[in-house]
Amino acid sequence: MRIDVITLFPDIFSVVRDTGVTGRAHAQGLWDLHAWNPREFTHDVHRTVDDRPYGGGPGMVMMAEPLRQAVHTIQAARAQKESTPHALNHKTLTQDVPRAEIRADTDPGTDPDAQADSTANIKPKNKPPVILLSPAGKRFSQSQAATLAASEGAIFVCGRYEGIDQRFIDECVDEQWSLGDFVLSGGEIAALAMIDSAVRLIPGALNHGDSCLQDSFQDSISGLLDSPHYTRPESLDGQVVPPVLLSGNHAHIARWRREQSLVLTAKQRPDLLQQAREKGLLTKADEKFLASLEQ
Repeated sequence: MRIDVITLFPDIFSVVRDTGVTGRAHAQGLWDLHAWNPREFTHDVHRTVDDRPYGGGPGMVMMAEPLRQAVHTIQAARAQKESTPHALNHKTLTQDVPRAEIRADTDPGTDPDAQADSTANIKPKNKPPVILLSPAGKRFSQSQAATLAASEGAIFVCGRYEGIDQRFIDECVDEQWSLGDFVLSGGEIAALAMIDSAVRLIPGALNHGDSCLQDSFQDSISGLLDSPHYTRPESLDGQVVPPVLLSGNHAHIARWRREQSLVLTAKQRPDLLQQAREKGLLTKADEKFLASLEQ
């Protein structure tokens, strides 16, 4: 899976490249990350990427042209199946670039138009979706993470300021995704969360392949919340681990975890319980247990 990110702050994405589960998976070559700064696709000495909104009002709006050229260059780079640092004078978030040089730069004097024109005739076989992080987008879910993990990747566009010129959105954006009904200073944090959630689902990313199957929202647990977990010591200030978890009876443990998942979901996210019921994912034993909670 290859992830390309258009962002004014490429350094932010070193977090998923270098640390934790996603960093290990990147080092193993399970996924690839490329960050592109739209300032490298500007023409003025100030490398301007924003301007005042037509019609007046507060804030600034990101200009369409630098973003559009960035998208076209990324699509060409993906189609070339070559190393973009050599083909397009672009420093990517990959292992062969020093960590102090994470910023996506082009060589001095490089004309972004010449870059785009030189690769304009190259068409990718499977054009990756261009995804804009936006409050107007579809709320991101575990199913979207799984779809992304199983795909060849995507191009994420991280907006800033008051918004992005609508003409870029109309021409270049395929989908809009959102983390929820709140506004961030930019799309980077949302993109980081989405990338992390997808990468951990790639086979081989986790130390134990079945770990993600017990995650909340997974189909393997009917889209419910995960059950509570306990570790050593067995007793903590008088609070003891549930005896069933010490029994060694795997069938009883599995049933206890299922029941605790039902309890937690009913209490914290009853909407998920209703969705599971509507999809026919609850067994007769599940329904009987839930009915006993109401008595």
